[in-house]
Parts: sequence; structure tokens; C-alpha cells
Amino acid sequence: MANNKSAKKRVLQNEKRRMNNCSRRSSIKTAVKKVMAAIETTSTTANVEVLFNDAQAKIARAKGKGLLHRNTAARKISRLAKRVNAANALAAAAK
Repeated sequence: MANNKSAKKRVLQNEKRRMNNCSRRSSIKTAVKKVMAAIETTSTTANVEVLFNDAQAKIARAKGKGLLHRNTAARKISRLAKRVNAANALAAAAK
């Protein structure tokens, strides 16, 4: 346990930040899962694009806040975009 006032404050700040980071990470995972589910259910391409843009924004925001490393964020966005583009191409070929 912290022994002085500033150390106690740091403990509280760290816990608050940890909880916020957990929430943000969960939000990113949920957004990515929604995109993947929309691709799997052959949802409309417009719906997939909206979900992808939301996921991309959340990942970029997490990168800006220091929650994700820039390369990790770029990799996640790239892989997601690749799947979205493949799904759109498949939908276009089916028409």
C-alpha cells in the first residue's frame, strides 16, 4: 500500500486509467467482431462499410491515446480492410 499522499493519488489514478483502458480495448474488440459478423452474414456492403469506419475510428483513437502501438493499430486496420474489400468484391461478383 502507498505510504504517502502522492503515492496514494498515483494508485487511484492508475486504477482509473486501467479501467478506462479495459473499456476501450473491449470496445475495439466488439467493433471488430461486429464487422466480422456483418461480413459473415453477407450483410449489405453499405452496412459493412459503416461498421468498418466505426471500428477504424476506434482503433485510430486508441492509437492516438497510446493504448495501441501505431504498428499494431495499422495492422488491425489493414487486416480488417482487406477482409471488407474481399467481401465487397465477392458481393459485386455475385450481382
